[in-house]
Amino acid sequence: MDSISASSLSPYYHIIFTALAFFVSGLIFLLTRKSKSKKLNLPPGPPGWPVVGNLFQVAFSGKPFFQYVRDILPKYGPIFTLKMGTRTMIILSSADLVHEALIEKGQLFATRPPENPTRTVFSCDKFTVNAALYGPVWRSLRRNMVQGMLSSTRLKEFFNVRNNAMDKLMERLRVESEANGGVVWVLRNARFAVFCILLSMCFGVEMSEETIEKIDQMMKTVLITLDPRLDDYMPLLSPFFSKQRKRAMEVRNEQIETLVPFVEKRRRALENPGSDKTAASFSYLDTLFDLKIEGRKTTPTNAEMVSLCSEFINGGTDTTATAIEWAIGRLIENPEIQTRLYEEIRATVGDRKVEEKDAEKMEYLNAVVKELLRKHPPTYFSLTHAVTETAKLAGYDIPTNTNVEIFLPGISEDPKLWSDPEKFDPDRFFTGREDADMMGVTAVKMMPFGVGRRICPGLSMATVHVNLMLARMVQEFEWTAHPKNSKVDFSEKLEFTVVMKNPLRAKIKPRT
Repeated sequence: MDSISASSLSPYYHIIFTALAFFVSGLIFLLTRKSKSKKLNLPPGPPGWPVVGNLFQVAFSGKPFFQYVRDILPKYGPIFTLKMGTRTMIILSSADLVHEALIEKGQLFATRPPENPTRTVFSCDKFTVNAALYGPVWRSLRRNMVQGMLSSTRLKEFFNVRNNAMDKLMERLRVESEANGGVVWVLRNARFAVFCILLSMCFGVEMSEETIEKIDQMMKTVLITLDPRLDDYMPLLSPFFSKQRKRAMEVRNEQIETLVPFVEKRRRALENPGSDKTAASFSYLDTLFDLKIEGRKTTPTNAEMVSLCSEFINGGTDTTATAIEWAIGRLIENPEIQTRLYEEIRATVGDRKVEEKDAEKMEYLNAVVKELLRKHPPTYFSLTHAVTETAKLAGYDIPTNTNVEIFLPGISEDPKLWSDPEKFDPDRFFTGREDADMMGVTAVKMMPFGVGRRICPGLSMATVHVNLMLARMVQEFEWTAHPKNSKVDFSEKLEFTVVMKNPLRAKIKPRT
């Protein structure tokens, strides 16, 4: 989700925009003004300035974008418009409207809006599942990922990878705990474990821990480079961002140089079976080498495979790891929930290690994870939607090239949909008092992975990873607050996902 806040504005921007904005805005307004035979009936929204719209109101509000939206939502209702420079954003925060848009009119709302060309270099001009425009390229890429990699049969082939990663995670936690008086960093360890799983699933070649750390750092650099800039909203200002564009190209080249050797290593392993004894029997890359794309004669280039592999790894790493951090925080805050979860694990597996087939049977574990995803969806906004042709929603016009943004807390915190929505209460799902279909087919009540045609293809994989990791962490350790008797700080901030403002440190005690 694109967002902008005062904290991202340097004095450099203030100087430029204070001196230039009013003059440029007025000039462009006069030059670009067009008479329209029919005025669009857009949803209401806060009044803005010519050309820049609400951009500076958001930027200088002193609030993150999600908080600005949350604050004005009561005034403007479940559908409203923000003009952000050359972009028009229509914000949805109603379950009924989301169901109408993404389920009932799913094909209409299934594409993506235009982007700054600097951004599309990382997706090879929208050649990824998430970024692709609705059409043959998207269908080909998504079908390949879902059927070739994320089907239940394929996922089961990687159970040894997950089990080995879980064993290494438990060992990392023990070592860190022994070195730090029982205290561990939750997110850092969870993230490394998930990253290792996805690297193995993606490339199918063995890597040293040093190499894994190097790739991880490179991936983080890519995500930082993709942070929103003001020229995303005001292309006229792009001359002032030449250094940033140059840096983006340097990062892209680094990404390609880092990952292509592993692409080629996997290619050689497939061409010469048995030549690499460490190579896995299958990987995501295997599905890409000869992938046929509708309407295209060539298979993916190395650069395109780098984009697809990066999407696969980035899409599953931070979302899963941050879910684990929030989960451990909730278990520390609610020791009775942690105790019930541990008792269910013991009753299900006894003294042996939890496996994913066990986790599937644990009703209370599944209720805890479902409540976790309701209370702490990975992001504040689902990936941006756009319409393939001008559409109507709630009686308003939704033009093409408009950003349709879905504010997830407006749904998961809606008291009309949930009893006591602020409370973390797995029993709402465990007892059947309340429920929600995360696919959103019958109704939308929570959508941590989106809904409709562009629903996250990794939904099943993510829930497998969260369930297994949480079960193993609770089976092996008792989790308590650090410092002792302190309260968990549930303040939020947005990085690539919604994380704890102050990363969680917890005290662990091995189970006897």
